[in-house]
Amino acid sequence: MVPRQSTESLETRRAAHCPSSQRRGRHLHKSGYCFSLATHTDQIRQMFWGQAHGLMTVKTPTCILFNEKREFKKFGYDAVMKYNTLPSSEAHKWYYFHNFKMKLYNKKITSNMELEADNGKKFPALKVFSESLRYMKDHALNTIRDTSYQTVYDTEDVTWVITVPAIWDASARQFMRLAAKEAGFISDMFSEKLIIALEPEAASVWCKQLPREGFVAEGGDRQKFEESPGTQYIVVDCGGGTIDITVHEIQKNQSLKELHKASGGGWGGNTVDENFKMFLKEIFQDGVWEEYAQNHPTECHQMMYNFGLQKCSSSRDEVYIHCYHNLTKVAERKQKDISLFFKGVEGALWCNGTIMITYEKMKSFFAYSVRQTIGTLQEILSKPEMAKVQYILLVGGFASSIILREEIYQTFRERYHILCPLEAQAAIAKGAILFGNNSQIVASRISALTYGVKVSRAFDIAVHDIQKKRVSKADNYVYCTDLFNKLVGIGDLVEVDEVASYTFTPIEPDQTNVIFSFYCTEKKDAKYIDEEGLKMLGSCTVPTPNTELGRNRQLRLDIKFGLTEFKATGTDVTSGESRTVMIDFLTV
Repeated sequence: MVPRQSTESLETRRAAHCPSSQRRGRHLHKSGYCFSLATHTDQIRQMFWGQAHGLMTVKTPTCILFNEKREFKKFGYDAVMKYNTLPSSEAHKWYYFHNFKMKLYNKKITSNMELEADNGKKFPALKVFSESLRYMKDHALNTIRDTSYQTVYDTEDVTWVITVPAIWDASARQFMRLAAKEAGFISDMFSEKLIIALEPEAASVWCKQLPREGFVAEGGDRQKFEESPGTQYIVVDCGGGTIDITVHEIQKNQSLKELHKASGGGWGGNTVDENFKMFLKEIFQDGVWEEYAQNHPTECHQMMYNFGLQKCSSSRDEVYIHCYHNLTKVAERKQKDISLFFKGVEGALWCNGTIMITYEKMKSFFAYSVRQTIGTLQEILSKPEMAKVQYILLVGGFASSIILREEIYQTFRERYHILCPLEAQAAIAKGAILFGNNSQIVASRISALTYGVKVSRAFDIAVHDIQKKRVSKADNYVYCTDLFNKLVGIGDLVEVDEVASYTFTPIEPDQTNVIFSFYCTEKKDAKYIDEEGLKMLGSCTVPTPNTELGRNRQLRLDIKFGLTEFKATGTDVTSGESRTVMIDFLTV
């Protein structure tokens, strides 16, 4: 999630900025924000975190802590440190959440869904996300006030940009908008003061304007990203939860055209942590690690955090993980000496209170993520229409890991320039500011799925399934129900400004509203909405108050499919009433 950005005129839009709930790099997802003032849109200000804890990072862990009364207490490093210092007898009463952004990926999302806290208890997901965003919003407004001597009297004075992975579906994006509304960013779901931006697009916008000095020199080759019209490149957003891949071409007016639908999956940096944890279980057998993790969660958490800090290091050295006293105590109840657990273990040694892990072993923790990322890149780049791609841009906190970068570099260096901005972790937040100043910078996108709407048509025995035959209760009109009317096809290029218009008529002459139910599929087309592979996305209701013309009324539906969110305008042509409806993806 990421609010960010700057805006228009001096008076009404004093400040613009962006909290960003981006999961990045290390073992925990990260959040951060940048902002710029409407008076100085070219000056992007970066927020740093953790000074109170002796740290200075551009992101803070996306962790949130509620007390036993379910009241919000801490966010970010403060939440981590507080939770780490709670005695075990108290910790299990509190509600602690981390890496919760992944709960919106590839899952059925509803507005009343629940998440499981570290103590195993259920908690409303909307409250977890909205309180996290509220904290970021208040922090940002205070920062603007303190650094610019300007008071933002109303959050609506600000244009907020929240960034999300491109591979998130429509329901996840809408959930973020709802959470932002609950957090007080906007007063209604239609507000244009909140922009949902896609992370690879924001990163792309940032990299496009960087000088040669703005990129890491891989293999001694410091390249500038050539931003002339026709340049094609692939963006790999390497996060903690997801790896997000998109392909862009620069147009004559410097806007971006998407060339391939968003790809990727849940194999970000956190998979490295999971593999490390499995390795610790292998070392400390006979339930030793499980007992330690259960009885000393604070220490276990700190150990994983220390590992996360070293995971994204740019050195090829072995890694040393400090071992806490309680692990030694638990281990030595099973064996006389903790070092005996390391006998026969390949890639790790016990060194006076620390676990030394070799660089080769460290690489093995990355193997799954690297394999999936390279495999997906090869699959995309092997397509004939990708023949002109010249660059691979690596962004996101996980891209700062030398292991991931080197594997990609070794695989693709002969055909492509591999570029990683020096500020890999901040590229998305900063790019979101630029995106917020000019959301038209992306001119067209590729439809990730085939989208359609459920309709009915006059029944034709030669064409329609007899089981779908229905008869109108008012005038015996015979029609076929459950038909899938394709609106846009998978892989179709959709202009951002393009409005698709469709005309419908009511089934019943006395209908006073029409429900549009939207479906999606990976198939090119479908006949009925209950076919295998079709999934209901959401619905919207458009009022048709004037029933005088019966079924001879027209209802027009206008939809923009090129945006990051779907909004539809329903117009009852008879009455001239027009209504913009947010397609509801959260109540299905």
